[in-house]
Amino acid sequence: MKRIIVSALAIVFGVIIAQGQEIPERKHEGVYRQDGHKRHNGKEMADLNLTEDQKAKFKALNEEQHKQMAELKKQDNLTVKESREKMEALRKDHRAKVQALLTPEQKTQIEKNRQEWKAKMVEMDKARTERMKKELNLTNEQSAKLDASRKKMGEKMKSIRDDKSLTEEQKKEKSKELRKQQKENMKSILTEEQLKKLEESRKHHTRKMKV
Repeated sequence: MKRIIVSALAIVFGVIIAQGQEIPERKHEGVYRQDGHKRHNGKEMADLNLTEDQKAKFKALNEEQHKQMAELKKQDNLTVKESREKMEALRKDHRAKVQALLTPEQKTQIEKNRQEWKAKMVEMDKARTERMKKELNLTNEQSAKLDASRKKMGEKMKSIRDDKSLTEEQKKEKSKELRKQQKENMKSILTEEQLKKLEESRKHHTRKMKV
């Protein structure tokens, strides 16, 4: 049963992503990566009140998609572009089937969860900003520049996610490049000592996450 619930939730949250919702793609925030939502299985599943029939159908859809993706990866006669297009077509078909299984009430609950999550993320971001300002001893000017930089990055990330002309792979590549640019931008705002402290803080956080 646990495996069914995990699979079902993975599909349901794939729908949220497919609907163009704002899902941050920050590496260090594992909770909300596309595979990180599993930490919230219990609460989210309870909120959606999925029937046993839905769970079984979600599981079947998930297994079907994995099988189709695996078969697609074996087709070495396809170009990279053709492979990406076929993969995107499979994802769209999968999302459409998932949407058809959800009730209006469940879709409303997903939207409610999304709004609650966004509010929580805003609070977490504020707390993280204050902690960073204190730990790195940032000046008001540096803090303002970093805040503006983060907002600008958020807008660009949203633009990438909302661009229907891009495949999922292209979106990942563009997002990766954007994060790289953000990292370089921080070097122009922080001092060498602050950058060193930031890197040490990140390493410490990574070690804690692995424990």
